[in-house]
Amino acid sequence: MNADKVLKLVRLTEKSNKLSSELGQYTFEVSSDATKHTIADAVESTFKVTVTRVNVQNYRGKNKRSRQGRPSTTSDYKKAIVTLKAGDKIELV
Repeated sequence: MNADKVLKLVRLTEKSNKLSSELGQYTFEVSSDATKHTIADAVESTFKVTVTRVNVQNYRGKNKRSRQGRPSTTSDYKKAIVTLKAGDKIELV
């Protein structure tokens, strides 16, 4: 898999900013069929850093209702929290 197919976007929230500044962990939204190894390879090749650990979480879309009362759901997605070697950094801005 290509690195641009594996990594969809970087999740920038208050919690992910705190993790990146204190622990060197970065949060990405990734492809649903990506594995920990492919995620680690994609981050290493894209940002030229060393990955020590990858944690993956699958999120199911939430049930919603439209104004007309029709039920629908938001999209499912997979989130990866990548821990880098001490001293490595990713400049996101």
